[in-house]
Amino acid sequence: MQLIVAGKAHPQDKEGKHLVQQFIHFAGQPRVRHCVVFLEDYDMALAEHLVQGVDLWINTPRRPWEACGTSGMKVLVNGGLNLSELDGWWAEAYRPEVGWALGDGQEHHDPGWDAAEAGQLYDLLEQYIVPEFYDRDLQGIPVRWVGRIRTAMAQLAPHFSSNHMLREYVEQIYLPATARFRERTADGGRLAKELVAWHTVLEQCWPQLHFGTAQIQREDEHWRFQVQVYLGEVDPAWVRVELYANPWEGQDGVCEPMLQGEPLPGAVHGYLYRGRVPATQPAEHFPPRIIPMHPAARVPLEASQILWLR
Repeated sequence: MQLIVAGKAHPQDKEGKHLVQQFIHFAGQPRVRHCVVFLEDYDMALAEHLVQGVDLWINTPRRPWEACGTSGMKVLVNGGLNLSELDGWWAEAYRPEVGWALGDGQEHHDPGWDAAEAGQLYDLLEQYIVPEFYDRDLQGIPVRWVGRIRTAMAQLAPHFSSNHMLREYVEQIYLPATARFRERTADGGRLAKELVAWHTVLEQCWPQLHFGTAQIQREDEHWRFQVQVYLGEVDPAWVRVELYANPWEGQDGVCEPMLQGEPLPGAVHGYLYRGRVPATQPAEHFPPRIIPMHPAARVPLEASQILWLR
């Protein structure tokens, strides 16, 4: 069974370079020198040779630091199996019949989590992966292992391929972008001019935006918010006021629009905004915020302003 350890540290990644140095020192020890090889300058050309002969590809980044996982995809189409952190492509591709997974798909900042995942890694190798690889029939074929390879290739290779990737880029990005371009340039560029005017006003007038007082009440299983919002010269139709919360304790994040209410006396574009969210988190987890809004604009790509209630 071949186990290949590969990686490349960023020039500014001192910890990563130190880890490579540690592995070189380990590989040079007499007791492991006969079964460990260190290959320098890992790149696509070297990876081409590695993936043709590897049986198991072990990928252990700290979530969420996995960029995408193309190396694991290359192993897949060469008949190798993946044991990887539930991050990048493997978070989408993993299922028990096609390989093995590390972690629980969540980010952990506890320093002890590395040790927990290391124990999980060794348990998987010792209890499941290595025994399955060496479980051979009378012809010396690892039937279960080969069956897993066939399942992985049949289920994953058609989906995680350059053809599939290119088709998704074309259908989800390039064609919609072309349609938006034509929409904006039609009728003498009417929509494009409207977006420029919208963006100019936001740039000039955003400092005028501010919150007033806010009231929060518990109402059965919900938090009810009421907040004063002063928009200055910005048209209320050009912004969105919402309640926002990050994911918390396994629950999904929340992004709930607030409704514009009655005008505030004596204010230009000052209004009461109201909103309600489930009381699944503490009320302070749902700070109101203001972001740009235009039905034809890509926010925050084309307008990144944001104002939080502090």
